[in-house]
Amino acid sequence: MNIVIFGPPGAGKGTQSNLITKKFNLFQLSTGELLRKEIKDNSELGQQISSIINAGNLVSNEIVGNLIEKYISNDFYKNRLIFDGYPRNLIQAKNLENILKKFDQKIDIVLKLSVSLKTIKKRISERKNLEKREDDSEKIAVKRYETYENNIKPVIDFYKQSNLLKVVNGETSIAQISDEISELISGIKGWLLSKGQYKYAETNSKIYGSYSRNKHSTK
Repeated sequence: MNIVIFGPPGAGKGTQSNLITKKFNLFQLSTGELLRKEIKDNSELGQQISSIINAGNLVSNEIVGNLIEKYISNDFYKNRLIFDGYPRNLIQAKNLENILKKFDQKIDIVLKLSVSLKTIKKRISERKNLEKREDDSEKIAVKRYETYENNIKPVIDFYKQSNLLKVVNGETSIAQISDEISELISGIKGWLLSKGQYKYAETNSKIYGSYSRNKHSTK
């Protein structure tokens, strides 16, 4: 099963991604983490990415797509990926669809955490007091929220047209959100099993988003 999860900054998307990863034995793909890993590994691609970022530019859709394809093409991760915050635009969404098709896969469900700006402000304020994070100002939170919602709308519409989108109430507690997501995923997984489309066999292998080099490395 391959999953995409969306949510504005402060919605708790990262927390829910981690919970999904552990509960359903999936592998979490965060483009930010993947980019940092390539840079840390000092690979040829990592050096290219580092140069782009240091120049103050955005990493291209093509480079991000190539990075994502490294994992999609690896049989160990086949049908067990959760795309955390990716795709970010319509070009990336269509590119992801094409890459998955290339390796006989698809997105099974798209989750969108629905959270109001009022709730985001409250959470940011609470987190700022607890963690003393300087970047968590209300002004920045509002800007990030509005930018995110405007930029992600075409992507959300794309998945809505494909009947893959499931909107999750992100206003409740972490446990309640997790339960709602688990119910949605279990329902889709059961349907796929009944149709004989879900071929991944559960294993005891626990990777939980680990990017350490091992025998399953994409290198």
